[in-house]
Formats: sequence, structure tokens, C-alpha cells
Amino acid sequence: MTSTIQAGSVALVTGATSGIGAATAALLAERGAHVLVAGRDRDRGSAVVDAIRARGGTADFVAADLSDAASARRLAREARELGGGRVDILVNNAGVFPFGPTQHAKDSEVDAVYALNVKAPFYLVAELAPGMAERGRGAIVNVSTMVAGYGAAGMALYGSSKAALNLLTRAWAAEFGPQGVRVNAVQPGPTRTEGTVGMGDALDALASQAPAGRPAAAEEIAEAIVYLAGDGASFVQGAVLPVDGGRVAV
Repeated sequence: MTSTIQAGSVALVTGATSGIGAATAALLAERGAHVLVAGRDRDRGSAVVDAIRARGGTADFVAADLSDAASARRLAREARELGGGRVDILVNNAGVFPFGPTQHAKDSEVDAVYALNVKAPFYLVAELAPGMAERGRGAIVNVSTMVAGYGAAGMALYGSSKAALNLLTRAWAAEFGPQGVRVNAVQPGPTRTEGTVGMGDALDALASQAPAGRPAAAEEIAEAIVYLAGDGASFVQGAVLPVDGGRVAV
């Protein structure tokens, strides 16, 4: 299903310099949005922006590491400035996904995971959703993970951070939905990106447990994100959409 993005909409995508974020930025631009590509690496971000512009789209890079509240609030402010005073679509994609035994997790690692996976989306929504509500229109899509929905050894830290994001999705839908702001999430399964290259055969093994039997391409996850961000999902609110090759069914 192709979802329509209102022409000229301003879309902020975090973690957009590679993988799912870059694919989402490209697709949003293809559908007519002015995309703000947020990330830490200026060179990679500029490459994403250049590729979008080469295809006739509109995009700008915004540097952000989202390691603390000040960084998230600064990103929101800069995004509004680049967007002519508004952001219509927010895609909270930036995240880290360390795996390993609970007892081996360092305090700094726990703090870093929750700072990026939970606190950054929280502060960005706090900064941007009220403006959407004032205008009576907006869409927020959070990128979660299938391991937020079930227990998996070695994934307690990552899974729990995204489980928190799932709850925030529903809470924000209840809070901002009455003012015209739709908040939803996608819950991807194993996806082949630059960030999962190091998983090697483990990625294929995890994907083999689902009916699809293979990892997703980043573009397949992006299609679901853009659907939720667009007008075709106008009656979808507070949903956590599994995009996991059918893993939810087994």
C-alpha cells in the first residue's frame, strides 16, 4: 500500500546516515517531503543528502549525536529552523543494539543505550509534538525491534529499551492523538544494514526462525515507516506494527 505524504511536509529522520534511516529518508523525499537527515557522521549524512538531491528531492543534513537532552533539544530547534518553523513528521530511528550477558554490561553502556533509544525520542517528542498539535496535524514513527516483544538471551538491555519505546508510542498516541498527531511504531525483525554486517551468519540464523526465512532489506522497513507517516494510515494510531517476516506468528 502506497501512503501519500503531503507535498512539502518537513520530515526529520534520526540515525539517517545509513541503513533503515537512510532508506527512510530517501523514500520520504521521493514521496515529496523535505527531509532533514540527522546523524553523527557529516560525510555519510552529506552523501545521503546528495543522493536525494540527485534524484530531484529536497534534503538537508543536521549534525546530532543525541547523547543527552541538550543535543536532542538542539536538534529539534535546528530542524524547525531548516523546516521553516515546523516539523511535520518525526521518525525516531537512531539507536544502538549491543548484545551480551546482563552481567557483562557496563554502567556506561546501559546509560548510552537508554540515552539514545529512550531519552532521545522522549525529548524530541517533547520538543516537536506540541507544535504539531497546535497545527492540528503531524506524524511520529518510532523504530522499535521484534525483541521488544519477547525475552531473548543476551538482548535484555536492547530489548528493554525498545519495549519502553513501544509503551511511549501508545502513551503519546493517547496524549497527542486528540490534537491530530498520529504516533505509531514499526517493530522490525533482522535487517541487513551496515550496522548488522558484524552479525554474520547469526543474522541469517535469527531470520530463519520466521516464515519469510531471510533478513529484510532496509528499504522494506522504510516502506512500513513511510506508510505510517503518510495519509494512508490516517486511522492508525498507537500501533506497533510488526515488520519481521512473520516472526510474530510463530
